[in-house]
Amino acid sequence: MPTTVSAGARLDRLPISSFHYRIFWLIGAGMFFDGYDLYVASGVLAGTVQTKFATPPQVFQFISWTFVGMTIGSLVTGFVGDRYGRRFTYQINLLVFGLASFAAALAQDMNQLIVCRFVQGLGLGAEIVVGYSTLTEFVPPKTRGRWLAFMAFLTVCGFPVTSLLSYLIIPTWGWRPMFVIAGVGSLIVWYLRKKLPESPRWLEAQGRTAEAEALMAEIEKEAASAGPLPPPAVPAPTPQVPFGALLRHPLIERMVVGCWVLITINSLIFGFVIFLPQFFLRQGLTIANSLAYTLVLSVASLVGCALGAYLSDAIGRRVSIIGASIVTIVSGYIYARFSAASDPAIVLSVGFVLIVAIYVQTAILFGVYTPELFPTEIRLRANGICNTFGRGATVVSPFIVGALMTSYQLPGVVWLMIGLVVIQIVVVWAWGVEPRNRGLEDVATAKV
Repeated sequence: MPTTVSAGARLDRLPISSFHYRIFWLIGAGMFFDGYDLYVASGVLAGTVQTKFATPPQVFQFISWTFVGMTIGSLVTGFVGDRYGRRFTYQINLLVFGLASFAAALAQDMNQLIVCRFVQGLGLGAEIVVGYSTLTEFVPPKTRGRWLAFMAFLTVCGFPVTSLLSYLIIPTWGWRPMFVIAGVGSLIVWYLRKKLPESPRWLEAQGRTAEAEALMAEIEKEAASAGPLPPPAVPAPTPQVPFGALLRHPLIERMVVGCWVLITINSLIFGFVIFLPQFFLRQGLTIANSLAYTLVLSVASLVGCALGAYLSDAIGRRVSIIGASIVTIVSGYIYARFSAASDPAIVLSVGFVLIVAIYVQTAILFGVYTPELFPTEIRLRANGICNTFGRGATVVSPFIVGALMTSYQLPGVVWLMIGLVVIQIVVVWAWGVEPRNRGLEDVATAKV
């Protein structure tokens, strides 16, 4: 039985093959429905308010309890995924939010819908932690940013898809079919993902070297069908990192970076983007026009993710994050100042730039940067804790946004977001590590 597998070095030197594409699409299909379920709240809530199924206070409770579930799901998943494996964890979370989606479609009142949404949140919080982290452990370093950012692209595709379906379905058939679609899709993907392999890096970190070696042999055989494989550049052995190392230098600084960037991007998405139909309704638009405006702006989310996929490998993670943050501040200021006039040209053009900048950060921060920061043996726990802080912020942000809208209208919400982004720039510049073109084992021990 082998004592050293060097799974990381062997995976990193593999050419892109059918294996990588299969892993990408099996994980990505679940991530798409994760994104669908995240963004479905935007149109559903506008529909429930319009039909008097929900009151405005219940809207904020719906969003808040979604993120209570996601916060718990993110934290628990990190510990379960590092203990029992990636494969086991991403099957459980799909089953949870798939079944909860069907229950939500049958809710008889808003209180029942809120309970179902909390259960959905448990699965949603789990999926975003384990999905990105698992793909991180399979793809090579030279294109890792692109692969992970395009995974975020698939997730964010849930935004325009839900916007389009909401526009087509909700005015005529109501909001319930939106949850049925989520449930059917999630359970189909749950069945297909039974074929997804375990992470060889995780198996080796757990001391299950025979299983890791057997799996690596299968992967290398498939990759070698396109030509001979280059020899792995085996790194020097490094000691196992205990969980307590997250409280010591240099990982404590990475925890601060990971937690703050996820607090910021979660607040940008779920304190601003998800409220777009509500903002438009307050400006006097009809439900149909509000959803149409949101659909137009949702296209910018895909542009932002595609741009993030290119920039993360082309110029690096840190420069891309800081640059997109600056664009967010400038365009956010213009949007807050002029959107009250309800000029469609300003709302859509400046809003488009703002959404692009937000989703450049979304692709890199969710999909690429945070999972790369930590060693394999504690990756899911560390990423889960970072996501717990990020999701925890969104538990209270709907109430903060509601208060700001009442007192200061949309400009008050945007100024809050700008403040968070300014701090993000400082944190990433001061303590952020650059993982571009580095193997995960090298990033784990890097100081800068």
